[in-house]
Amino acid sequence: MNDIIITTADFIPGKEITESLGIARGSTVRARNIGRDFFAGLKNIVGGEIQEYTKLQAHAREQALQRMTDDAQKLGADAIINVRFNTAMIMQGTAEILAYGTAVKIK
Repeated sequence: MNDIIITTADFIPGKEITESLGIARGSTVRARNIGRDFFAGLKNIVGGEIQEYTKLQAHAREQALQRMTDDAQKLGADAIINVRFNTAMIMQGTAEILAYGTAVKIK
């Protein structure tokens, strides 16, 4: 993701954090669609993973992560530490995926 180190830890082994630049964040809002809902309904009958939703969530996470990275670059960051993901339902069938962490300068 554009040479920025991203970690869920609060430090980066072998690196010194020289400055905290604030929170970097990225989000996306996704809605289900009728095609996926149809196949998900069929899968619900027989059980198992609903791959259509798994793919939707994976794509949403990657987009939120990229937007967080872009935000960190605007802040002048070399790395993002303490990265977390959060999701929240906005309305029926619609959810927000949020990626956030602390943008830092390192040496």
